[in-house]
Amino acid sequence: MNITVIGTGYVGLVTGACFSKMGNKVYCVDIDEAKIEGLKKGILPIFEPNLDTLVMTGQEKGDLIFTTDIKEALDDTNIIFIAVGTPMAEDGSANLDYIFSAASDIANNITKDSLVVIKSTVPIGTGFRVKDHINRILEERGCDIKIQIASNPEFLKEGKAIQDCLSPDRVVLGAESEEVFETLKYLYSPFVINHDRFVLMDVKSSEMTKYVANAMLATKISFMNEIANICEATGADVQKVRLGIGSDKRIGYHFIYAGCGYGGSCFPKDVQALINTAQTHGYEPEILTHVETVNKRQKMVLANKVVSHFGEDLTGLTFTIWGLAFKPGTDDVREATSLVVASELIRRGAKIKAYDAQAVDEFKRSIGDEYLKSIEFTTNRYQATEGADALILITEWKEFRTPDWELLNQNLNQPVIFDGRNIYDNKIRDYGFTLYQIGC
Repeated sequence: MNITVIGTGYVGLVTGACFSKMGNKVYCVDIDEAKIEGLKKGILPIFEPNLDTLVMTGQEKGDLIFTTDIKEALDDTNIIFIAVGTPMAEDGSANLDYIFSAASDIANNITKDSLVVIKSTVPIGTGFRVKDHINRILEERGCDIKIQIASNPEFLKEGKAIQDCLSPDRVVLGAESEEVFETLKYLYSPFVINHDRFVLMDVKSSEMTKYVANAMLATKISFMNEIANICEATGADVQKVRLGIGSDKRIGYHFIYAGCGYGGSCFPKDVQALINTAQTHGYEPEILTHVETVNKRQKMVLANKVVSHFGEDLTGLTFTIWGLAFKPGTDDVREATSLVVASELIRRGAKIKAYDAQAVDEFKRSIGDEYLKSIEFTTNRYQATEGADALILITEWKEFRTPDWELLNQNLNQPVIFDGRNIYDNKIRDYGFTLYQIGC
């Protein structure tokens, strides 16, 4: 099949590359000329394991085409995916400017009946608004073109997006007709060849499903962090509590790890957007509101522990931060705890030595110039610990899991570790370390 994917950000690029791998001809369209030229040369705007290989292979076979010419793409396709960003607006709602800009481009350039599939995460009812918007422009153009609309939310985990796309645990499809369902099922059939994983529903329910999925996962994280804080106050161990409740099949072990808060491009934005949607419709979502409140507070836990140990004034002290990305396997630092911890310690007079194998450039762009002058970035994890007064672990990259404890003890001025992801065992105290964790 011939497909157009509008937007070459995280979702659009992964989706387009994976569709092309299955033998489809895919046009990936973006208005950013520099990005498109970079992609043609194999220069990716994001880090995602194995995506570079997939992109280059698709281009070499002629199945993956990057272009800024939307008319060229639309003339050769009749299935159009909108995969542009929906960033958080000031009031917490989803900013749909890019969505309607893409819809306008479709309406002004389309020449034949087409199916428009919204892949972006959008508020409930957006699909029909997009359809009305396109039809209004087509009417102004005097075109007798039939547009069908569908919702197909993505459930990609950064760091495992290729695997999630090629072998999805479910494919949620929201549509108005059996014809659209059959078209999309045919398109996705190579991805689910061993098992029917289609979940079919109406468009609005499909749009809601994505928000609810992310909100549910965020809720589990904030709930467990709340329990961790209670455990710490009472002398219980959240790690043991996790094992005790996770063995209950109704609960399970996924997303019940205590830590220093969630971040990224999805959970914070989508929880807030769902809160905004509820309030817009006259309902006050108390649980979701507290999920956000707990998470914001949790991002300060590590900084608070540092202050509790070293005092309010951190002037003259240097702290190592291992891990800047919001999670392992990505260079994404949006809403990352590292930004909160680093800025708070610097405000108190500290210097930072930071190491992350992938996220340094994105971190530099996000932290703000007033903090950058107080941060030294290293290319080696142990180099970052030399002469530091404590180690703060924020992102649980695998290379941090079993470090050389003797070398760490030698490098650090003081053998103090703040473990924001609870990945270290109490046995490290045998090496003379003081270990601070979350909820234990």
